[in-house]
Amino acid sequence: MKPIPFILVVLAIGGAAFGGYYYATHKQGGNAGKADASGRKVKFYQSAMHPWIKSDKPGKCTICGMELTPVYEGEKGIESAAGVVALGSNSIQVINVQTTPAAKQPLMRSFRFAGTIDDDDSRHRILSAYVKGRIDELFVNYVGAEVTEGQPLAKMYSPMLLAAEREYAGLARNMGQGEDTKRLLAIAKSRLTQYGLGEKQIVALVEKKSDDLHTEIISPMTGTVVARKVYAGQSVAEGEALFEIADFSKMWLQFDAYEQDLAWLKVGQEVEITTPSVPNKVFKTAITFIDPNLNMMTRSAKVRVEIPNPVIEADGVKRRELSHRLYAEARVKVDSVPTLVVPRSAILMAESGKALLYIDKGRNAYEQRTVKLGRAADGVWEILEGLKEGEAVVTQGNLLIDAQAQLNASASPTAPQAPGETAAKPAGTNAVAATLPALTAEQAAAVSAYLKLADAITASLAADNLAEYNTQASKTHTATPVLVKAFASDSPWRKLVDPIEKSGHLPNAADLTAARKTFHQFSIAVVDLAQALRRQETAFKSLKVFRCPMTKDAFEGAPRTADWMQLNPTLRNPYFGAEMLECGVEVKP
Repeated sequence: MKPIPFILVVLAIGGAAFGGYYYATHKQGGNAGKADASGRKVKFYQSAMHPWIKSDKPGKCTICGMELTPVYEGEKGIESAAGVVALGSNSIQVINVQTTPAAKQPLMRSFRFAGTIDDDDSRHRILSAYVKGRIDELFVNYVGAEVTEGQPLAKMYSPMLLAAEREYAGLARNMGQGEDTKRLLAIAKSRLTQYGLGEKQIVALVEKKSDDLHTEIISPMTGTVVARKVYAGQSVAEGEALFEIADFSKMWLQFDAYEQDLAWLKVGQEVEITTPSVPNKVFKTAITFIDPNLNMMTRSAKVRVEIPNPVIEADGVKRRELSHRLYAEARVKVDSVPTLVVPRSAILMAESGKALLYIDKGRNAYEQRTVKLGRAADGVWEILEGLKEGEAVVTQGNLLIDAQAQLNASASPTAPQAPGETAAKPAGTNAVAATLPALTAEQAAAVSAYLKLADAITASLAADNLAEYNTQASKTHTATPVLVKAFASDSPWRKLVDPIEKSGHLPNAADLTAARKTFHQFSIAVVDLAQALRRQETAFKSLKVFRCPMTKDAFEGAPRTADWMQLNPTLRNPYFGAEMLECGVEVKP
């Protein structure tokens, strides 16, 4: 069974129990103005389920059949204001209605982000060949090697570099021979610097032996070799990449934060990092950077935190605690100044997208209220408008109360729809406003026959009998022309008959859902005619029109409410059949 039918069953059972209770306790109550056994005077009698139904005498609600509740002098009774739903005591207990006062408190929010641990981008180097040459020897020949600044990585032979070295060494040995020599020495040193030699390497050239034809390539920084792109004996061109080195002493974790989350995040906030590769440990650090540029496709921005990555020793082997490009999760906890909040379970979303909740008004009455939401925090919503501190909001059972509100809205001719929704189409929308002429005997007979067929079609759907529906639907092909023929083309009644002519040829249906979808348009036209007949013709005042307030799920494209006509006064819902046979309220002419 669907949730909504269960809701109606619960409310019906609770309402019946509530009505029985009042019937037992107030059956002997007198008319308004008379005192009961306790000496209190009754002002009036009111329906607990439909507060706009009042009487000066005991009786039953004309909508739900519940016994009217006495309201004594000094009491206000149940408010019948728009959006107020009243429930019986038993109903409240059965659906377990719970409330909590709206209160101000700090908003607490926990975020979980996933990302990849990478090295510090500002400490990542690619070492390239400054001149053309040949790599004759590698001192570091595997990825993952830890190197220090100034450590030799490879030995290179380059005629161009060798010539520049020897030029500098010769000038350095003859520095005392004049200013021109000093100027040439400075030029030779600058050229060697451009070729990638460090200060110590240049100074050592004076002592370099003449038969030493190689130059060492040294590491420019301390770090880990993450890529080796050359082999011993390989010739390289100027600018060709040789090694890639990263500093793993400090790692970066970058993750994407969606734009609605950015209001909660700021530089300096504490972040807890966990990764499966280091179980049972939490790395605590802080946000160091939030990218001001949003990704237009994902509507997110990069957030960065920095994590110290010390060297650890395990089984005699030293390594960094965090490896390169690990998966990790970041958890950010934030709070705010105290603000008005309600539990998330109190908020319902209308079809219009507006947020609403129900407020306990006392005396088993609950008021529907539209509110403006702020930020969503852990377990609560921030309320910006529409609610005051201390008002009791319904946190459990509000779905059931909302179902009763929809039922009330359909039953009451003056009751508004849920906030943001358009009013339900009243029965007889297409009816002619002006007074219609009286039906002739021939017209009345044709109408009676057709309404009898329409009632049989409705009854077959209420009974979930597809075969019977198809049998009765096939009769519309001959019955509809007979009805139309009874009215001249210039008759005012034709404005009500023409829609039936268009929708009154019902095809065979493959299943009940398809049958109900086709029946809906047919029923609209029949109801319009029935409403006009009830207002105009005495012989048709016994016709009944009912409305189901929740036909949205009856078939694809179904409206929120739908009406139908019956000859039988006992309500039988054709849109849901046995699933919600008694779901609906009577619509007055």
